Amino acid sequence: MSAAATISEDNLLGGRLSLLQPVTGYRAAIDPVFLAAAVEAAAGGRVLELGCGTGAASLCLLSRCPELEVTGLEIDRESAALARRSALLNGLEARFRVIEGDLLRPPPELMERPFDQAICNPPFNAAATSTASPKPGLARAHAEGEATLADWIAAAQNLIKPRGRLTLIHRADRLGELLAALRGRAGEVVVFPLWPGGGRPAKRILLRARLGVATPMTLAAGLTLHAEGGAFTAAAEAILRDGQIVQAGAPREVYD
Repeated sequence: MSAAATISEDNLLGGRLSLLQPVTGYRAAIDPVFLAAAVEAAAGGRVLELGCGTGAASLCLLSRCPELEVTGLEIDRESAALARRSALLNGLEARFRVIEGDLLRPPPELMERPFDQAICNPPFNAAATSTASPKPGLARAHAEGEATLADWIAAAQNLIKPRGRLTLIHRADRLGELLAALRGRAGEVVVFPLWPGGGRPAKRILLRARLGVATPMTLAAGLTLHAEGGAFTAAAEAILRDGQIVQAGAPREVYD
């Protein structure tokens, strides 16, 4: 099988964005789109994505916010190469730089000047509680390796400016770990649940925080993803297809 046959070109944001990604292994779904939609563009023009993968979140963010520049850090060489190719495909290469490296040992060029913001979609499973996939790319995407969840938070803190902002998406059942990692480091935390619908508990949360402040935490109303029958709600479609932003104070009307 040729190398080209192992790569697919897929659409995000209602077809406005093209993404190259492996046919097998980890493939971007809705999480990076919601992550990008939760970023406050006015908070600063230089954004770092830790673990950018094939670039889905960064490219969605750049598509929405022409005033931003994004640097992606990615440990996997093939994913980093696909992210660069996708940036070219979408005409975003001038504003998206991809650097290969490990967040535990950041490349020197990341340390030259602190970023205004950091975003990330860390592996959802703790290493001790998951069975690693035999496919390396999928294993890195789903389960923590050497870097723990607290390490992701620490890396963001070390690479963004004082009072800079962090935005991430993660599993709702690991919220306690996230808040513990942020304790003493950040405040102005906003937790935004993504409710699956049908009265079921949230499986995903978006979290925003500001480093070096002590402002109390806010629990937002969140957003319901699916209406009765399984289709996306209008509010979810507005983000996934139309590129609208996540509103921290989403009205109760978005609930089923």
